[in-house]
Amino acid sequence: MLLEICANSYQSAVNAQEAGAHRIELCSELSVGGITPSFGLIKQVVKDLSIPVLVLIRPRSGHFCYSDAEFEVIKRDIQICKDLGIRGIVSGVLHEDNTIDVERTQQLVTLSKPMQFTFHRAFDCVPNPEEALEALINLGIDRVLTSGQQPKAIEGMELLKELNHQAESRIKILVGSGINAENAIAFKKAGFNEIHASASKTINNDASVFFGNTPQTISDVKSIQDILKSIQ
Repeated sequence: MLLEICANSYQSAVNAQEAGAHRIELCSELSVGGITPSFGLIKQVVKDLSIPVLVLIRPRSGHFCYSDAEFEVIKRDIQICKDLGIRGIVSGVLHEDNTIDVERTQQLVTLSKPMQFTFHRAFDCVPNPEEALEALINLGIDRVLTSGQQPKAIEGMELLKELNHQAESRIKILVGSGINAENAIAFKKAGFNEIHASASKTINNDASVFFGNTPQTISDVKSIQDILKSIQ
């Protein structure tokens, strides 16, 4: 089973590799679900890491229906990743009704080639996940990150299993949200081949009163190793 770590900083990325993770998804600001990391961070991580790096392309927090200007930003960020030799990107676009925006997502898939394309957890907002999965398969997307439309993946197990059966070998189901050393084995036993976790711990909760009180987190080497041991 492959373990992907959602790394929210340079140190998180380094810790993931040191702990033995198989791949990382690089992002910033996990407290809002993750947004596109800076060019400098992407470049440094690619320079220093040897494991595959996927980059989240999400220009802001909130919904996944983007203005024309935001969509242009997404495309420019994908091109930057392509120029840097990134292994893959993690992105996606929805309509206002939360259905897959097939036309815009197709543009992103085409632009991103030959990089891998993961459709992110916008999938957990769609009203008809089975129909949405077929749309992503038809778009040629490599994998979809999902919790089974529940706050934690363990709670979405039944839908996840249905989606995995539907996917067959046409698309990979990457299970994420709330994955830890205690429940990771359940997903392996259920037939999943890839899981996604932040495996993070709080390292600083003394934020300045002027800049909010969001705690600083980092991917933890021991937590990652514990997950890996549980799925061996």
